[in-house]
Amino acid sequence: MTWLALLAASGVVFALKLVGHLVPEHWLADPRVARTASLVTVALLAALVAVQTLTSGYHVVLDARLPALVVAAVALALRAPFIVVVIAAAATAAGLRALG
Repeated sequence: MTWLALLAASGVVFALKLVGHLVPEHWLADPRVARTASLVTVALLAALVAVQTLTSGYHVVLDARLPALVVAAVALALRAPFIVVVIAAAATAAGLRALG
């Protein structure tokens, strides 16, 4: 049954991608469509970050990931290089986990 669901979901995703390629070009040139597409991308990324940061399984968990995310956000706001952001967040999470 799982394989059937997986194949059905794959077919739906493929069909959606195909429909996206068949949309006339002038529909995509509308500024509202471009703005909406960019906002949807940001919303999906924010939702993914929130789920990965605040949940474990089916439960909301506040652990070292949340302060690490805050440190990363502050570093990004200060326009730190990406590698510095990653290292600062990882060090924060590792430090908090080492403390217990």
